[in-house]
Amino acid sequence: MAGRRTRSEIVAAADELFYRMGFEPTSFADIAEKVNISRGNFYHHFKTKDEILNEVIQKRAADRRTMLDAWEQEESTPERRIARFIDILAMNCDKIRLHGCPIGTLTGELAKLDHPAREEATALFTLFRNWLSRQFAQLVPHKEADRLAMELLARSQGAATLYNAFRDDNFLRREIAAMKAWLAGISAGRKSAHD
Repeated sequence: MAGRRTRSEIVAAADELFYRMGFEPTSFADIAEKVNISRGNFYHHFKTKDEILNEVIQKRAADRRTMLDAWEQEESTPERRIARFIDILAMNCDKIRLHGCPIGTLTGELAKLDHPAREEATALFTLFRNWLSRQFAQLVPHKEADRLAMELLARSQGAATLYNAFRDDNFLRREIAAMKAWLAGISAGRKSAHD
């Protein structure tokens, strides 16, 4: 039990450090220090940084699946579920302001490194894409759903990147409002098509 707890603490610490500092600059020593364990104990759990990265990506995917499942339970309409996705920007604005989007920064860094885990990290975006496509498929013809999912992903990533660059709270509020107005227009088009 203690071994599993230590392993999950290492993964949680690495997740935070990879986000704040980047994957490449984060060392074993940084992670061991954050968890407050010896290097020897650390190596008992993980032999390479790539092993930790794999578990961090799995943790991020599990956390996002849990979040999306909760939205499915908590919200009765696809519009409200999609709005929850948009609200991630507002909920995480302090972190985004300092470090950017956790998924976007990781996939970008791994792409620059041509790291073998890049595809696994990109699967985090695919998780959102597929979920958003299912939501939009309840509002528009199926052939349009994926295009709208990708458009929303692009808009939210662009907003996160520019917010991190300019740190302009008014910009972020305007972008969130614009995305919600866009969503309302799609929803209104669906309702008028059924009238």
